[in-house]
Amino acid sequence: MLLPSFLLVSALVLPAPVVAGPPAGAEARHYGIEVAGLRVGTMTATRQAPVGADVTYSLVSDVKVNFLLYHLKIYYQVTNRFHNGQLLLSTVETHTNQGDFASRTEWKGDHYDIVADQYKHHYKATETQPIRYAVTNMFFGEPPLSQTRAFAEYFGDYFALNRGKSGSWQALRDGREDEYQYVNGQLVTIIKKNPLKNFIIRLLPE
Repeated sequence: MLLPSFLLVSALVLPAPVVAGPPAGAEARHYGIEVAGLRVGTMTATRQAPVGADVTYSLVSDVKVNFLLYHLKIYYQVTNRFHNGQLLLSTVETHTNQGDFASRTEWKGDHYDIVADQYKHHYKATETQPIRYAVTNMFFGEPPLSQTRAFAEYFGDYFALNRGKSGSWQALRDGREDEYQYVNGQLVTIIKKNPLKNFIIRLLPE
């Protein structure tokens, strides 16, 4: 989910955007997005301070690519609201030079209504099992050893999670593979694998 599938190009870099600070009481992780060693954007994951039983996570990615006559801009924001550990509402807003897109997953009391309308990806479903772990959670600690999947907000379905060597996890979905690398429980690198060039998402120093 973290980067749409059409962002698969070698690129020359435009200046990276300035990352705004998190709201008071929030916990944030800042990452740089690289292709072939070149910075093409930033990613910020934020976990708001809990309010009672409610916790809100957000993930913002801002990418700009300029390659000869090829220009690409992608901005997307994921917002997940949990109550007592269960996802109640997930929204994804995507703004690109290919158009504007959205995904929404909402708990209706006994099921989720799921609609994902993204670039070359259209998905509609219901889900009766409570969702308690999503991609945004992976930014704030290594998954529990028993965790076998993570809800992919962008797509509206799940990544299968497989633990590799210590601190390394593979997220698999429909032939896609992402690798999450942790050091002392902190997510430091994501490798989004594709046949052209891997995208490397690295934790930035504070």
